[in-house]
Amino acid sequence: MRSTSDLPAADDHGFDDVIEANARYAAGFGLSGLQPRAARGLAIVTCMDSRIEPLSMLGLAPGDAKILRNAGARVTDDVVRSLVLARHLLAVERVMVVAHTQCRMAGGTEDDVHESIRAAGGGDTRELTFLVATDQMQTLRDDVLRARSSPHLSGAVVGGFLYDVETGRVGRVC
Repeated sequence: MRSTSDLPAADDHGFDDVIEANARYAAGFGLSGLQPRAARGLAIVTCMDSRIEPLSMLGLAPGDAKILRNAGARVTDDVVRSLVLARHLLAVERVMVVAHTQCRMAGGTEDDVHESIRAAGGGDTRELTFLVATDQMQTLRDDVLRARSSPHLSGAVVGGFLYDVETGRVGRVC
């Protein structure tokens, strides 16, 4: 493992705004002592889209749920790994997989995403798989089934939902 002294010098100015904001946040920090367990027994798997506010949209507070986010709200190996830890060590009994309308990872193809990244100056990304959903609702059902069928998540209630980014409403899909 490399030490921090082996890393290239950082551009200290690239994060000034967020470090300053953190100083203000820390000055009034009120979550000290919050327990690591999910107080409401809930885990939420959702997309990294900035229009999604997992706690607010479900009437939750910090500490109520474990939040896992990735592009497309996909139940990947890493998500399953995290859910197993949350299930057995952090009091999670329920899992919501929440996809959303207008998701960039839904409705297109892997080739579309690779081409969009290349066109934006990102180079050749064909060694990556972005898990694009050509049928978002079927992909959501498949991801819920994947979580439900994991022997390590037995006993957990798993549901699939769709969040509408225009209305803020969450509806059950499966």
